[in-house]
Amino acid sequence: MTSLVLLLGLAAALAEFLGGWLIAVRGRWPQRAQVILLALGAGFVLALVFIELIPTSFEAIGASASMFALAGFSTLHLFEHTLVGHLHFGEETHKEKMASHLAGISAFSGLMVHAFFDGLSISVGIQFNMLLGLLVFAAVLLHKFPEGLTIGSIMLSAGFSRQTVIRAALAIGGATVLGAASVVVLPEIDRVWLGRILAFSAGTVLYVGATDLIPEINKCEERMPPLMVFGGIGLFYVSDLMLQKVLG
Repeated sequence: MTSLVLLLGLAAALAEFLGGWLIAVRGRWPQRAQVILLALGAGFVLALVFIELIPTSFEAIGASASMFALAGFSTLHLFEHTLVGHLHFGEETHKEKMASHLAGISAFSGLMVHAFFDGLSISVGIQFNMLLGLLVFAAVLLHKFPEGLTIGSIMLSAGFSRQTVIRAALAIGGATVLGAASVVVLPEIDRVWLGRILAFSAGTVLYVGATDLIPEINKCEERMPPLMVFGGIGLFYVSDLMLQKVLG
């Protein structure tokens, strides 16, 4: 199981790095394609939270799951939008708004914490049950590539070099792997604590979908990206059915 968790963490990290690398090499990425990817990811993430993560958390630890989920939601809000500058989870096109190195450093710091909890969610999900873990991994993977585009475009517009952008994407990918490894390297965790961490992860995943992804999609003037949110929900449903059949 440890090797599987690390492999999934590495795959998510690779998607992150690829997004940052493409921005460093090309300088830009088709914005419409990015928004559609964000929309698919948002729908998938929200379906995962409400259909799997929250119900499973309540089954595991009862009513206290709500407090741990709120703690997870609040933790990401603290690191992404309170301790650091406001983070736009999409390609930054208004360079005049991102003129300082401080803006790039703030975005990098927020996404480092965000990425750590992505990896942690994969690890906890896999340890709780294989189906849940693979669904969490799929949700993380769907938004990792746009996340790499995000940090790349923000840091370029803040005046950092292309080499620094690549190193930043690599570091955020590394934070994902670290999050995935953090649970598996600890002594065996009992079912109650696993449920608590799962509920906490549900809060962090909900934050990603509801406050990072959906607001960016709602800014789009086209109709297709908002519709693709429902495509992401449908993708979750199909993925869930297929994985249930494969895993028996």
